[in-house]
Amino acid sequence: MVKKEVLFMSNGHGEDLNGSLILQELLKMAPHITITAMPLVGEGNAYRALNLPLIGQPKNLPSGGIFYMNPLTLLKDIGAGLIGLTLYQIRTLLKVCSRYDLIVAVGDIFPITMAYISRRPYVAFLVSTSSFYEGRLNLPWLTRWCLRSPRCLAIFTRDAFTAQDLQQQGFKKASFWGYPIMDILTPTRTNINLNPNLPTIALLPGSRLPEALNNLALLLQVCAEVGKLETLQFRVALVKAIQKSNLETLAKQLEWQYQSPGILLKKQEKNLIQVECYYGAFADIITNCDLVLGMAGTAVEQAVGLGKPVIQLPGKGPQFTYAFAEAQMRLLGISVTTIGKRYNDPNLFTKVAQRIQTILKDDNYLKKCVDNGQERVGKPGGAMEIAQAIAKFI
Repeated sequence: MVKKEVLFMSNGHGEDLNGSLILQELLKMAPHITITAMPLVGEGNAYRALNLPLIGQPKNLPSGGIFYMNPLTLLKDIGAGLIGLTLYQIRTLLKVCSRYDLIVAVGDIFPITMAYISRRPYVAFLVSTSSFYEGRLNLPWLTRWCLRSPRCLAIFTRDAFTAQDLQQQGFKKASFWGYPIMDILTPTRTNINLNPNLPTIALLPGSRLPEALNNLALLLQVCAEVGKLETLQFRVALVKAIQKSNLETLAKQLEWQYQSPGILLKKQEKNLIQVECYYGAFADIITNCDLVLGMAGTAVEQAVGLGKPVIQLPGKGPQFTYAFAEAQMRLLGISVTTIGKRYNDPNLFTKVAQRIQTILKDDNYLKKCVDNGQERVGKPGGAMEIAQAIAKFI
């Protein structure tokens, strides 16, 4: 059998993750294909973990691909070589694209346009946008042009509402098969030392440094305020980039204590606040928590999909600002609440602590979060379903 070659292109951490999950399922059902990845934003760590061949000079830029939230970060990206990198990626694609039988574009206008200029057949997964943001999807004219091309064989969406909307707008190739990020939430059975008699709060500070550490500093101050009101237990899902030395420095800056392994302590008048940090236990933490304090993108979506209530607070950015948090609320519906508009609001941490208390006692709201998660994010199985749809074109 002749080996078929497929190129996956994506533009961001969440997009890379979705692409990597789909291609793993595709390889299981179509072992006669060869897959190459082209991460257009960032280093493509989700692909690197699978030891896939990469093209296009993967590189991190200051915005992490989120410059549409703040034009100033676009200027920083340009200063860091965005234009030269993009031109290099286009030249690289045009040099090698003739060998690919199919291109899978995961993300938004950037990978979809790149797939179009390759002159090869392609499918698009619009993982970066949804009709839930505004009630109707207003795609850029260039994206619409590319999606109407006869070489665009299928359009996959991240939720059923968006597929229905695109169908009504005349994009008959649009369909929803599931959201792959829900396929990787099987707990590892890591012992995260939970007391079954106490509510559990999950802390999700994000994955990009130094922003994730700045976010964690804010979340720890929320924990300190919560501790003044009642006794809860806190678990942090950390990425490998955050090291022990980072936690030690952070504890010193905030006048906390660091206790190995991964325990942060704060002595207060009436009690001792203990926050436990874990690596590789994200699924265990959000599966077992009662509420999420989130300052992340994909991780918050996953928590909502599991039916968890999420409280967000604005950070310094560049990614998790108030604008990003507000957009997340529109995307994810009633499950997500954002408190405050500025990270330096002197009353922010007290307001968050009080809202945590209110939500944990609201059984009716907690039940609605479960239903909302199914509607906005969906059930597991999306990676296999999308892979089966793609396999028909190879």
